[in-house]
Amino acid sequence: MQEMDRLLMKGRRAMDSGEFNEAIQAFRKAVKEFPEAAECHFLLGEALGEAGKSKDAVASLQKAAALDATDIDILYALGDAYFESQMADRAIETYRRIIEADPEEAEALVSLGLVYYSREELELADECYKKALAIEPESVFALNSLGDVAYASGKNEEAIALFKKALAADPEDPQGHFNLAEIFYDTGDLAAAEGQCREAVKLDPGFAFAYLTLGNICLDQEMDEEALQCFAEFLRLEHSPGSEEIRAEVKAVIEGLQNEM
Repeated sequence: MQEMDRLLMKGRRAMDSGEFNEAIQAFRKAVKEFPEAAECHFLLGEALGEAGKSKDAVASLQKAAALDATDIDILYALGDAYFESQMADRAIETYRRIIEADPEEAEALVSLGLVYYSREELELADECYKKALAIEPESVFALNSLGDVAYASGKNEEAIALFKKALAADPEDPQGHFNLAEIFYDTGDLAAAEGQCREAVKLDPGFAFAYLTLGNICLDQEMDEEALQCFAEFLRLEHSPGSEEIRAEVKAVIEGLQNEM
């Protein structure tokens, strides 16, 4: 198995460097030479997902799960790939498989809640997040997600408290800063929104939607040049299957700004 280990190490190194196409090549070669190794299909699926090739990612992860139906990491990746590909029912089924295997898997409960949240089934999402917090009271993932439900339900103060609790547990969590930025932006506190958004992109330079919000904040403050840069960065980073409409809107905004300048 030395050759398989060599190919997988090569692919992992490429992934760590953000060279996803190079990683895909290494993992494809590993899959070709070791077609019965679930790990090869799993890593290929992860690389394909990172490269924005969601349909191919799902196929590879399905193969990995067929070869090893008990590997929790594979099931998480498959559930996430289904969710990214807007295959909500299959994502729900996959996360439930994880929970059935281990009812203490708090992350799977939150992931399941996210699918319900995306379908605007807020009560089911809320139930999942609270179950996760009963298992892991300091789960940043669950606290942020429960905050989203509170915000979507018009409970702004409760949402802010939950996001701040998440940041108290992990001050370097970019999602928590972004969540606060979104609330502050929507309520008109541009200075606070800008500060939180800048912290989010500082902590995670690949946070596409934080650049989008920061671009809107800059636009509202007539900082057109920086707004353009933020919107361009969003377009560079965001290629998920469900983002076509928002990408088109951002392109139109960029075109309008450029025509005015």
